[in-house]
Amino acid sequence: MSIVKSEFALALNQVATERGISVDEVITSIESAILAAYHKQMHESGQETLDPEAPVDESITVRVNRDTGEAHVYKDSKDITPAGFGRIATQTAKQVILQKIREAEKKTVLGHYRGQIGSILRGRVIRYDGYNAYVDIGKVEAVLPKEEQLKNEKYAVNTS
Repeated sequence: MSIVKSEFALALNQVATERGISVDEVITSIESAILAAYHKQMHESGQETLDPEAPVDESITVRVNRDTGEAHVYKDSKDITPAGFGRIATQTAKQVILQKIREAEKKTVLGHYRGQIGSILRGRVIRYDGYNAYVDIGKVEAVLPKEEQLKNEKYAVNTS
C-alpha cells in the first residue's frame, strides 16, 4: 500500500528540510501569519481596532490542515474565516511566514553552534579585507576580527 501525499504536504516537508527546522515550526509560522493577516484585514475593514496596547483576543485561533494546506480562522470553536482573504492578506501572511521561518532557522543555527563555544573550528577564508577575515564554517559565515587573529598568521582567500 502506498501513501499519497498532497502537494502541500510535500512542499511543507521540503521547506522544513531545506531550512533545517521542524514541520511543526513551519505550521506554527503559517498559523501566526494567517492570524496576523486576519487582524490586519479586520482593522482595514473597520471591524477591529489595531491598538498595540489593546489585549489580544485569544479566543481567535487558526488551524491549518497538514494534508491540504486549507486554513480556517476560529473564534470560540466557530469558523469565522472571511470569504476570500484577498491579495493584501496573502502578502501579509507571506511576509510573516518568511520572517517566522528565518527566526526558526536562526534558532537552529544558534543551537548548533552554541555547543561549540570555546572549541576550534575548521573553516575556509572567503574574504579578507586587511582587517577582518570572513570564514565559511559550514552553516554560516563567521567574522574573525583583527583582535582575534594571530599576529603572524596570513589569511588568503580559499584557504583553510
